Amino acid sequence: MAAIDGATRPASGFGWRTPLVIIICGSLIGMLTFGPRSSVGFFMQPFSQEFGWGRDVFALAFAVQNLLWGIGQPFAGAVADKFGSVRVICVGAFLYAAGLLMMRYSSTPLELNISAGLLVGFGLSGCSFNLVLSAFGKLMPPEWRGIALGAGTAAGSFGQFIFAPFTVAMIDNTGWQATLTVFAVLMLLVIPLSLALATPTATTSADAPVAQKQSFKSALTEAFGHRSYVLLVLGFFTCGFQLAFITMHLPAYLVDRGLPAAVGGWVIAIIGLFNIIGSLTVGYVQGKLPKRYILSFIYFTRALATVAFIMLPLTTTSALVFGAISGLAWLSTVPPTSSLVSLMFGTRWLATLYGFAFFSHQVGGFLGAWLGGVVFDKFGSYTPVWWLSVLFGVLSALINLPIVEEPVKRPMAQPA
Repeated sequence: MAAIDGATRPASGFGWRTPLVIIICGSLIGMLTFGPRSSVGFFMQPFSQEFGWGRDVFALAFAVQNLLWGIGQPFAGAVADKFGSVRVICVGAFLYAAGLLMMRYSSTPLELNISAGLLVGFGLSGCSFNLVLSAFGKLMPPEWRGIALGAGTAAGSFGQFIFAPFTVAMIDNTGWQATLTVFAVLMLLVIPLSLALATPTATTSADAPVAQKQSFKSALTEAFGHRSYVLLVLGFFTCGFQLAFITMHLPAYLVDRGLPAAVGGWVIAIIGLFNIIGSLTVGYVQGKLPKRYILSFIYFTRALATVAFIMLPLTTTSALVFGAISGLAWLSTVPPTSSLVSLMFGTRWLATLYGFAFFSHQVGGFLGAWLGGVVFDKFGSYTPVWWLSVLFGVLSALINLPIVEEPVKRPMAQPA
C-alpha cells in the first residue's frame, strides 16, 4: 500500500499533480523533444543533395546544436532552480519549434547553422529531458525518484523509436520540408504539458537548511572542487561524443556500405526501443548497485560493441544487433549521473550542476558530430572516428571507478 499511496499522493499543493501525472507529462515532453533531434541524421543526405553540400556542412550545424545545447543547459538549469521550471520549458519549446520551422526554409549553410544549430540548440537546453529529470528530482518522493529518472530517460528513447521510422516514411512520401513543419507543430504540445512540472521558486529563509541557502557561486565552487564530480563530468564527455556521432553519421555510414536507407531508420529505432529497457533497468538497479560500477560497465560495453561492429562483416542483421546493444547502453548513463549529482550536492542546484555535467556531454557531442563530417570528407571513411569512440569508451570506464558515492561534507548550521 505504501507504493500505491506514494504514486497517487500529490507532489505539491495542486491536487491533480500526483507523481503519476508528473511522470506521464514529463515523459511525453521527453518523447516529443528527443524524437526529432534523434532523427536529424536522416535529413543530411536530402539537404546535401538539394543544395550540393558536403557532409561537413550539415555535420557542423548539428555540432553547433550540440554545443549550444550544452552551453545553454547550465543557465537554463539555474533559471529553473531559481524561478521554477515552467517558464524555462515553455521558452525552450518555442525556440525549438521556431528552429525547426526555419530549418525547413534554410538554403544556405549560415541559415542552417542559425536554425538547426542556434535556435534548436538553445531550445533543447530549455525543454529537453534534462530539465524534466531535474524537475523529477525535486518533485518526486525519494522512493520513486530512481524509477522516475529511468522512465524520463526511457521516454526520450521511445520518442527516438517512434520518430526514426516515421521520419524516413515522411521524407519519402511528403519531402523533408513538410516533415520539418510537422515536427515544429508537435513541439508546441510541450507548452501545456509543462504545467505538470512546475517546481517551486527558491527560498532563502533564515531557518532553511544550509544547502537551501547556498548561493549559485558557492554551489559551483563546491562542485568543481569536488574530485568525484569532476570525474563524473569528464566521463560524461564520452557519452555525448558517441551518441552524436552515431545519431548524425550512422544512417549515412550504412548507406555507404551498401545497405538500404530504411535499415538506418530501423537501427536508430532499435536503439531507441532497447534504450527503454536499458534506462528503466538502470533506473531500478542503481538503488541496489554502486552507480560508478554501472557507469563503467556501460562505457566498456559501448567500446566492445563498437569494436565488434566495425571489425565484423556488415549486414542488416549485424547492424540491428549493434543497434540493440547500443540501445541498452545509450542513455542509461543519465539516471546514475543525475542521481550522483543529487546524492553529492542535494536538489537545491540540481538542474544547474547537472547542466554543467551535460555541458561536458555536449562538448563531446560537438566533436563527435563535427569530426565525423570532417574526417569523412578528408579520408572518405569514418574508421578513425569509430576507433576514437572506442578509446574514449575505455577511458570513461576507468575514470568513473574512483568516484565516491556520498554527500559532500558541509558545515552544520548553528542555532542562534
